[in-house]
Formats: sequence, C-alpha cells, structure tokens
Amino acid sequence: MSKLVCENLTKAYGTKTVLENLQLTLESGKIYGLIGRNGAGKTTMLSIMSNQNPATSGRVTLDGENIWENRKALDRICFSRELNISAESGLAGYTVKNYLKTAASYYVHWDRAMADRLLEIFELKQKAKLGKLSKGMLSMVTIIVALASKAEFTFLDEPVAGLDVVAREQFYQLLLDEYAETGRTFVISTHIIEEAANVMEEVIILDKGKILLERNTQALVDSARYVTGLQEQVDGATGGLECHHAEVMGRSKGVTVLLREDEDLNPGFDVTVQPVNLQKIFVALCGEEVRT
Repeated sequence: MSKLVCENLTKAYGTKTVLENLQLTLESGKIYGLIGRNGAGKTTMLSIMSNQNPATSGRVTLDGENIWENRKALDRICFSRELNISAESGLAGYTVKNYLKTAASYYVHWDRAMADRLLEIFELKQKAKLGKLSKGMLSMVTIIVALASKAEFTFLDEPVAGLDVVAREQFYQLLLDEYAETGRTFVISTHIIEEAANVMEEVIILDKGKILLERNTQALVDSARYVTGLQEQVDGATGGLECHHAEVMGRSKGVTVLLREDEDLNPGFDVTVQPVNLQKIFVALCGEEVRT
C-alpha cells in the first residue's frame, strides 16, 4: 500500500502561519474529502503536497521518498486546482485544446482517449478560449485534467464550483467509475459538503491551519447526535461526553455530541435526540457557541 505522508508541515507567509505542524497520511485506494472554512489552508496544503508550493518547514514523502523536486514521485501526483481566469490572465487566450495539450505534456500517464470522451460528455468545444468559459465550464476542464492524468494520487480543488446539480451528479459518477476501475486515490476539497459526503470514504477537517479531525466518514456520522431539551436535562444527558457548538435559547439548549465507541448518552434525562449529517458536524466543530 502506497502512502503520501505530511510530516510537521508548516507554511508561513511573513508573520502569518497558514499551516502549523500538520501531520497527515493518505493511503492509496481511498477517496478523501477535505473540508474547511475559507482560509483554513486547504489549497495551500494540497499545493505543497503536489510540489507546487514549498513548505516553510516539514516535508512530504511518497513511500518514504521526499517529493520535493523528485520527478519520479511527482509523476504519481496530480493537483487539478480551481481555475479563476480574468481577462488579463495569461491563460485567458488558451483554447481548451491547448490547455489539455499542456497538461498532457506534464502528466506521463495521460489518457488522451479519456480526455476526448470527457470533452464529449461535458460538451466542451476544444477551440473555446478559457477566458470565454463560464465558471462551470472551467470546472469541467479541471475535472478532465484530474481524471485523464491517471495520477495515482489526484487532488481536486472545488471541482464542482459553478456546476448545476445534474453536472455535479455526473461528475461524482465519473469519479466513482474511475475509482472502481483503477483504485486511484482522490482528495476532493469542496464547500458543497453533503453532496460529496456520499463518495468520501474518509473525511479530513482542516481548521485554522490544523487538522481538527480525520475519520471514516460513515463512522463519524454514525457517532454524532444532536441533543435538545431544557438546559439542565441536556447537560445531564451529555455530561462527560464530547460536546460541540452549544446553542442556548433561554432555558433550552441544543448541542452536538460525538460518541466514542461503546459510549451512549447518560440515561434518565428528558431530551430529544436526532441524527446529524456531515455538514452539521462540520458546522458544530468549526462554529462557535450560540446564545440568544
């Protein structure tokens, strides 16, 4: 099993630390979801893990080899990042065909037949200039690069930005088909959490430059409860448990609880208990206490 490992990864721009002593191991053959608020450091982390940005300290290794300026290791990694192209951008005049041709020259395992098939599926014109494409169409271009790269470790930054619901479903099916066929490792960074939750085997939550949580997605969702009721009843039912994002409204209280294995709520209290989806768990972990 191949492993892409971040060891004590730190990135600072002047006095601002974007990533701080980050420890992370990605195992081959999994689909990871990377979620975090704006500015959490997601894109920075992926750019360092793909050699597009140097770390201030720490290192990234693939099967024990440092990836920095290591062509052999980098041939196994693709970071297809979100395209934001202004009229003044140097890429604005590139056609879709030229952009994909450039990508093909970089990724040694490039699958031209797959790229052509995806162009047809997305109905993208090869002669269209990137500067004239909508945000959704630019996302389609990044998806083509990611999938056709055939890289063993493939990172996608906001791949569904600007796509309508039909195109988003289409993308996730294409991703799952490719995963089932090849066993490649994918990391999907997205703000549209609940849609992506169905394909994420593991979820990584990044908050203020640190990994807040990394767990199996289904196990995490199964462990979460939203407990509501009178404040004293909720406090009694959840005492000693891992609680997040308390919402206090007068005498009432709501709190998200993450139960460890073999844990349960304390018995004998009059509370209402509801399941929690991944998006709500993310808000609970990264939000602040609410009092009204």
